[in-house]
Amino acid sequence: MTTARLRDVEGLSATVAELLYAIPGAQAMSRLSEIDPYALSASDRIDYLTALDRQDGWLYALRQRAIAAVAGLVPSEGGGPLSGVDEAEREDISTALRLAPATAQSRIDIARTLVNNLPNTCSALATGEISSAHATVIARETAAAIRDGAPESVIFEIEQRAISYAEFHTPGQVANHIRTNVAKFAPEEFEAVTNRATALRRVSCYNEADGMSTVVAILPAADAQIVMNSIEAFILRQEQLDSGSHVARTSGEGTSAKLTIDQKRADALAAICTHFLSETSETVTPQRRPLTVNVTIDLPTLLGLAENPGQLAGYGPIPASVARELASDAKWKRFITEPQTGNLLDFGRESYEPPQQLKDFLIARDRTCRFPGCRRSALLSDLDHAESWDSGGSTSPDNIGALCRRHHRLKTHDGWKIESFADGSCTWTSPLGKQFFTPARSMSEPI
Repeated sequence: MTTARLRDVEGLSATVAELLYAIPGAQAMSRLSEIDPYALSASDRIDYLTALDRQDGWLYALRQRAIAAVAGLVPSEGGGPLSGVDEAEREDISTALRLAPATAQSRIDIARTLVNNLPNTCSALATGEISSAHATVIARETAAAIRDGAPESVIFEIEQRAISYAEFHTPGQVANHIRTNVAKFAPEEFEAVTNRATALRRVSCYNEADGMSTVVAILPAADAQIVMNSIEAFILRQEQLDSGSHVARTSGEGTSAKLTIDQKRADALAAICTHFLSETSETVTPQRRPLTVNVTIDLPTLLGLAENPGQLAGYGPIPASVARELASDAKWKRFITEPQTGNLLDFGRESYEPPQQLKDFLIARDRTCRFPGCRRSALLSDLDHAESWDSGGSTSPDNIGALCRRHHRLKTHDGWKIESFADGSCTWTSPLGKQFFTPARSMSEPI
């Protein structure tokens, strides 16, 4: 590389580094648009992409104000007998942006929520602290609480926590975080909404082309976990047997004439999967433990002295009454948590193969794969030494954690490195030197 060419590359690198932390706006956007990403080094291309994403947040904030200006800050009803809410405004947005009417209405609802009720989210967007995807889930998940009249102080608290949480978490994880806080600050309203939703459970089958059909099950979260665990158990058992298949089938009629056919179908599907899972629970044992429906509940709530939401593994918050019901017929395992953070406390072991008690501890601590944004269950993941045993790594909580098979391979074969800490947090370093932090998982927080 010539000296002039080297100076050009170094100059571009310095420009990208500057724009990565520049306040988003037209000037920064103009400078970014002049850069050819193919002229950058591999590492600088990632920074360039990150800088553009911050600009996208700024532009998204402007777009929300524009949508709210077109549609109005409050819904409007047409004068005719067949007119609905936002009839004309929805069409203005849908035609201008070439969107389906339903999508246009969703854009309007999100814009109004952000502009009217979430000023701090708009500010975080405008300064590039959060992405447009994060802002969208914050608006969508808080909309019901705002509509139901939650106090402004509660909405402010939920919003602030969500913005802070977004720094190290995906939009899906932020959505679960908000649901937990809504459940925490308004438990009675949350339980009422859950009860109404439970009454709508159903199973439907839609015939498709080419001899195929689509089955859709709308279930309570705990029942849905039973279904998914049954599927996982079936796959694992097939792998263990290596040949043949044994599918448990049950049949029966509902005993309550008050249940609708949709409710009977939903209950039957849950019962079939429950029966199948119970038959295989002693033989299908990832990490030497059967697949189970896992619920976390604090002691005061379990005893009926508090109404904090429980945490259903793989889903998120559930009402206190549902958590108590699930816990009443359960096998219990005690883990000690740090009172202020809710993080599981560690303990040491001295052998290459983690003893069962340590495995149980790590699965409960990590809950999912520790790669940023991955939600693969820890129970179905590998328990991996961050520093290998051969190079001196210990078999202890500060050096072992859950990694799904894909991210385990990424670490072993593709140049990614992980620095692990005793509380379950870790720092990942990509082959290009970019670092990503995964915080410790408090047992009171969703994943």
